[in-house]
Amino acid sequence: MRILKHNYISLFLLYISSASQVFAQTGVPLESITSLSNGLSEQVIIWRRDFHQNPELSNREFRTAAIVAEHLQSLGMEVQTGVAHTGVVGTLKGGKPGPVVLLRADMDGLPVPERNELPFKSVTRGEYNGEDVPVMHACGHDTHVAILMAVAEILTELKDDMPGTVKFLFQPAEEGAPKGEEGGAEMMVAEGVLQNPAVDAAFALHVSASQDAGHIGFASGPRYASVDDFKITVHGVQAHGASPWMGIDPIVVSAQIINALQTIVSRNLELTEQPAIVTVGSIHGGLRSNIIPETVEMVGTIRALDTEMRKLIHQRVRAIAEGVAQSMGATVEVEIPYSTSYPVTHNDPELTVEMLPILEAVAGPDGVDEQKPITGAEDFSYIANEVPGFYISLGGKPPGTPAEKVAAHHTPDFYIDESGFDVGVQAMAAMAWKYLSDHGSD
Repeated sequence: MRILKHNYISLFLLYISSASQVFAQTGVPLESITSLSNGLSEQVIIWRRDFHQNPELSNREFRTAAIVAEHLQSLGMEVQTGVAHTGVVGTLKGGKPGPVVLLRADMDGLPVPERNELPFKSVTRGEYNGEDVPVMHACGHDTHVAILMAVAEILTELKDDMPGTVKFLFQPAEEGAPKGEEGGAEMMVAEGVLQNPAVDAAFALHVSASQDAGHIGFASGPRYASVDDFKITVHGVQAHGASPWMGIDPIVVSAQIINALQTIVSRNLELTEQPAIVTVGSIHGGLRSNIIPETVEMVGTIRALDTEMRKLIHQRVRAIAEGVAQSMGATVEVEIPYSTSYPVTHNDPELTVEMLPILEAVAGPDGVDEQKPITGAEDFSYIANEVPGFYISLGGKPPGTPAEKVAAHHTPDFYIDESGFDVGVQAMAAMAWKYLSDHGSD
């Protein structure tokens, strides 16, 4: 395992003599899980390729949800559909009493055209905020769904000996609901997916195009950043471009605001604690070269790995935009969040320590990588804010491929190697069983 300095988790692992001994002590049926997983390897790839070829946008995962629901029903589970629009929840009760674990997979694709020349390449199109767009699983959610479907089948096969209950949550709209709609994990939590029965702990994974295939990554504490998008509208006074003194130029005001926003991270935050980001991603104003416009709009994103830093950034964005605008005679409207807002995704430290021996047993000591937090965001945070959560990554980088040759997530060339899927299946099943076994009544 790759070890970061001064991390107590790594020290804990030093006295674990072997993963097999850990499993003998906890009673997790790793041999059975592995055997069943191996038997489903080809089916997982078939499921994944089908979902990849037929991606659906957020809150529009009708086909995916129907396939998932049919599979869970065929396993004899109690199944809820239409949760948060298109979400599916399957409940599997074990043959023995015990706690309740939630396992989550997200289902939605992205408005991205696929450039990979694959037999199962997506040529699907959909509607995104009123526009006809190409659709691609450019973040690996197809893999997440296929893996969790296999985990559901495995744990169903072993349910007579399972000490507790597992909820399988197939979530829509992780990438954000369409404008004007609600969705995602926040809506599922609001609709009660953590109740009846009450969930004690939650687990999820995300494939990573930059991590070696079959490797598992983890971090204790902050795992993914919070995300809040923002919109700043600057109002000036329109004028002829030849007579700028007769107006108030919102483009110049906007330029000053953008430059000043960059001082928040560099001058207001204690970056030795956690990183943060303020990015303006789009700016629009004006129609002609010789007309100073009346209004300029800009939108951007705020990322933070600390809740107090997140609050400070929000305050400073407002103060800077309003202050700069006032100093230049303009007015400004600041909307935070504009459409998307996810909290920090936090891995429970105790749950992290508890699960690491399981991960090593599944992936091998050299297949578990301790990682730094990521400034990407995840709405699993809404679940992990309510119950202890543990979110891992599963590598999908082809063996031997240099990291600099890997296409990023959310891009047309995003690609996942399928050779590590078994590791993800086994890890999710084993972590669920480990928690149920450790936290059940004697």
